Amino acid sequence: MDQLSRICGPSDLHSLTIAELQALADEIREVILSCVSEVGGHLAASLGAVELTVALHSVLSSPRDKIVWDVGHQAYAHKIITGRAECFNTIRQYGGLSGFPCRFESEHDVVGTGHASTSISYGLGLVEGARLSGHADGRVVCVLGDGALTGGVAFEAMNQAGQLRTPLVVVLNDNQMSIKPNVGAFQLHLNRFRLDPGLTRLREDMERTIARIPAIGARAYSLGKDVKESMKAFLGPGLIFEELGFAYIGVVNGHDIGALREALRQAMDTGRPVLVHVRTIKGKGYEPAEERPAEYHGTGPFERSNGERKAHASGTTYTEAFGRVLVRAARRDPRVVAITAAMTQGTGLEEFEAEFPGRLYDVGIAEEHAVVFAAGLSLAGMKPVVAIYSTFLQRAFDMLVQDVALQHIPVVFALDRAGLVGDDGPTHHGAFDLSYLRLIPDLVVMAPSSQAQLQHMVHTALDYDGPVAIRYPRGLAAAFSEPKKLKKIAIGTAEVLREGREVALIGIGTGVGLALAAADLLAAAGLQPTVVDGRFVKPLDTALLDELADTHPRIVTIEENVLAGGFGSAVAEHLADSPVRLRRFGLPDRFVAHGDRERLLADLGLTPEAIAAAVLERQPGLARIS
Repeated sequence: MDQLSRICGPSDLHSLTIAELQALADEIREVILSCVSEVGGHLAASLGAVELTVALHSVLSSPRDKIVWDVGHQAYAHKIITGRAECFNTIRQYGGLSGFPCRFESEHDVVGTGHASTSISYGLGLVEGARLSGHADGRVVCVLGDGALTGGVAFEAMNQAGQLRTPLVVVLNDNQMSIKPNVGAFQLHLNRFRLDPGLTRLREDMERTIARIPAIGARAYSLGKDVKESMKAFLGPGLIFEELGFAYIGVVNGHDIGALREALRQAMDTGRPVLVHVRTIKGKGYEPAEERPAEYHGTGPFERSNGERKAHASGTTYTEAFGRVLVRAARRDPRVVAITAAMTQGTGLEEFEAEFPGRLYDVGIAEEHAVVFAAGLSLAGMKPVVAIYSTFLQRAFDMLVQDVALQHIPVVFALDRAGLVGDDGPTHHGAFDLSYLRLIPDLVVMAPSSQAQLQHMVHTALDYDGPVAIRYPRGLAAAFSEPKKLKKIAIGTAEVLREGREVALIGIGTGVGLALAAADLLAAAGLQPTVVDGRFVKPLDTALLDELADTHPRIVTIEENVLAGGFGSAVAEHLADSPVRLRRFGLPDRFVAHGDRERLLADLGLTPEAIAAAVLERQPGLARIS
């Protein structure tokens, strides 16, 4: 029987049998696979968490009981169960469902997520807040992957929860993956117990031995399953959690709904912090995703029959161009090393890893550590390059200031996904980097307008005796051109691309392409603007700005960054005492929704047509842009 059609909300799961719940899980997995194959999305993690999600909602009463998802890559089944099945095919599409939990979308999405390792902190606050307010009648379960445990904030929260003995349930969804296989000593600890059958037998023998001890064994088991599980944890992966004050239950088969329900109920009855260790298979139920989970972590549309990606833009992306020039630099200089925070593939470092495996460091989801680690490498004579998404570098702002810039330590930060990233939405848009980087003293900030220029900037940054950040966009595929000789760009210099009069269009990064296209429209209307590639947000080319202000009554700045504190603000600050009229184009002072990047830019008025029209509004007697 079709189970999903009977589900209007999570409470409808409470009356279903185990067999019916499993049938529901199978249907949900089919819906996820069918939809994501058409529109793309985070497939593998959500396929792996279907039974876990069904089990959670079958024993909890959301929204009174609260499920806090970490990151949210695995929350697609949760969306389907909580009343969004009919519109699930809109996920990550313009005007449709968010690809992550979103508290503005549903009362069942307790918090919005998108960055990792925060769920236990949220959950602890929810439980303690309910206790203090006298409304502690609901339960809180935090679900995080083993990859999130490479982020220190998760352990900070566990440390406090263990001290407070807060009745919080943490479900560790252990699939040995974040995007690629997880890294770090903790993962080695978990792997040891997953893979060593001898330890499993030893633990079972210990249980039987304790049970046979006269009086002690029987009395111990009469105290309940939580004591039994703690005994088992003594010779298992749970010992580390027990030391942090958490009772440990596991390892539970994450695709056995009956076992999951039993473990969850036991955990919620314990009345103290409990960690339920669940073992799942990332990509469960779809063979290509099970075999190649990294490829299906976040995927575009694909053919279900064979898993092949559907047609996409050809050419080389900025990410790939960065990866190639870094390999080129590493071949020339053995001091060049690369650092990534669990994003080797996403930041274009796969070729670097293949050729220089001993010079690539994947530190896990630990951006703060990545920055300070890079500083230490630099002090030891290396040339570290931290390849990281713009939105994730926000997590390490203090380290940028205190541990790098303040001490004038040469570290190169390669910021991928700058500007709007499209379908992943506001948690992943790189909308703020020019603003938060520009205010840091001693930090050079560059933004290339082409893949060729990106390669010259990486070359320049590696030769510079100080910290440098280079921000560049996602995708924008183009034919790859490798310069025969890499040039050093003079720090703080812009480049005039077209000489003109009356108005100067100054772009930075993707804003340069917009400036050139707007200039073409303006030329057709009878105006010949000057076009400038700013190249540097810090330091600014103040000499050129002064010259432009003296010769052009109007200046327009264009950037794919929030206007507050960005490139245009820097220009405005410098020209504050000049009579020149300044118009800034950029992202608004609000969080931008998810959707196709070009559609979003059009909605925000960040297009050549909008720029040209705004210029002509103040230019009487010239043709208008239709």
